[in-house]
Amino acid sequence: MENIKSYVQQHKDRFINELIELLKIPSVSADTAYSQDVIDTAEAVKESLSKAGCDLVEVCDTPGYPIIYGEKIIDPNLPTVLVYGHYDVQPPDPLELWTSPPFEPVIKTTDIHPEGAIFARGACDDKGQMYMHVKALEYMVQNNNLPCNVKFMIEGEEEVGSASLAWFVERNQEKLKNDVILISDTGMISNQQPSITTGLRGLSYVEVEVTGPNRDLHSGLYGGAVANPINILAKMIASLHDENNHITIPGFYDKVQELSAEERAEMAKAPFSLEKYKNALNIADVYGEKGYVTNERNSIRPTLDVNGIWGGYTGEGAKTVIASKAFAKISMRLVPNQEWEEITALFTKHFTSIAPAGVTVKVTPHHGGQGYVTPIDSIGYQAANKAYTETFGVPAIPVRSGGSIPIVALFEKELKSKTILMGFGLDSDAIHSPNEHFGIFNYLKGIETIPLFYKYFVELSK
Repeated sequence: MENIKSYVQQHKDRFINELIELLKIPSVSADTAYSQDVIDTAEAVKESLSKAGCDLVEVCDTPGYPIIYGEKIIDPNLPTVLVYGHYDVQPPDPLELWTSPPFEPVIKTTDIHPEGAIFARGACDDKGQMYMHVKALEYMVQNNNLPCNVKFMIEGEEEVGSASLAWFVERNQEKLKNDVILISDTGMISNQQPSITTGLRGLSYVEVEVTGPNRDLHSGLYGGAVANPINILAKMIASLHDENNHITIPGFYDKVQELSAEERAEMAKAPFSLEKYKNALNIADVYGEKGYVTNERNSIRPTLDVNGIWGGYTGEGAKTVIASKAFAKISMRLVPNQEWEEITALFTKHFTSIAPAGVTVKVTPHHGGQGYVTPIDSIGYQAANKAYTETFGVPAIPVRSGGSIPIVALFEKELKSKTILMGFGLDSDAIHSPNEHFGIFNYLKGIETIPLFYKYFVELSK
């Protein structure tokens, strides 16, 4: 595959322009106002896989948004790589914080990306990273050096829990049969130091509703006499952590596995500057569970965070009311061995129990998933490491991610396959935030590196 670099350079403008066109479609799966855009994006992905060289591409109906399945089988006796990605994106809000419209992609230079980065919702998560695999396939087909079989499964509900994906996987195990699953929906340490994500946190996501009086009340006539749901909700949320930022839900830590001193020492070898971390976020200090450093708090420890909170009057000017209801959305990131459904039940029981008599509480689970750890002695990991080493010039470092990809545990359960997480994004790419972007360097380097994974996976499988 000596000519992969020259192929990428020869076609780089087209690769960038194709991704920009895909990013223009606002495929926000969480908002039904964008339903047709999500479907249009699915069609665009189908077309791109056909052009890249898949012999079969299908738009597979599900109870929700369609899954795009594609394959190129060159020899049933050869290994099969299953590529997973998603074409849906997070909502772009708050729009006023974007420096350019979220669905009008532009290329801008930054200190981290002097060669430029594409700014748009979905640039890194996950359209850009998903599309690297499409272009990698194009290269291998065009140059007649695809060394094994490849299948694609690209979904449109990752950002809302992947409910239809679970439905699809359970019903299509033979179609999806593979030897390894390859995903690029994670990041790496830096453009100089690649890394391979070997662990993911699980997730439990809930919405809570606190109800007090049967209507909004005048805060002068009723203030101090009835429970204020907003005040109560704030107190309840505050009580979920103690003075050491330890989560107070009974039983929450029962299945949390403590890493050994040796494992924590290995994690500490990853380059990390606390000062640069704080400066990048414009914060005076970090914050978290006592007894753990930053890179442990955001990867190997469970967390509980409020993702949104509202109630009462939030419009311009003043309106003196005691709201009838208050709401919050809460996510709990979980570590392997914590069962997300069990944690959801523990949260529901505890949160309901701490409410005072003057209010009622409703907890609505939204979605969740299990954590995941993959061994570094597997053929898949070794192939990914060799690929990164060849294109970056240094070996990859294994890291645990704080993020969640719940379907990875599902894949292992249903398809009996290990997943390799070859991410090319950076922590600074602002995924899920205003001004999300993906470096041109990272995008093209991904296209250059992915074919090498196929090459080494086949060699190591012999």
